[in-house]
Amino acid sequence: MSDSLPTESGVISQDSKNLALLLWIGTIFFGFIPGLVFYLVKKDDAYVLDQSKEALNWSITAIFAYIAAMILTVILIGALLIPIIGLVHLIFCILGAVAVSSGKDFRVPFAVRLIK
Repeated sequence: MSDSLPTESGVISQDSKNLALLLWIGTIFFGFIPGLVFYLVKKDDAYVLDQSKEALNWSITAIFAYIAAMILTVILIGALLIPIIGLVHLIFCILGAVAVSSGKDFRVPFAVRLIK
């Protein structure tokens, strides 16, 4: 299948699923970079574009949370928040990878939607 856009029946191509899976796994290790790259490069694939926006929004939200935790290390609570944020980031990226591998749309519940 060379056509990577969803068809009229709503079926998403395996290429789109694989790219979205790669996107979410890459987000675990490289933060916002895979989301930004896929957002800029894959404009022709609606499913990958949608998931790249979601991964990018989640990565930006996680960065904001890390910055807030760094500031809160002054009163020592930030030292407790940093590993919790890391664990939540890992869990949401794994949930995203599992969802997109079967072609479902994944939405992170706590992400700030800056990119629409």
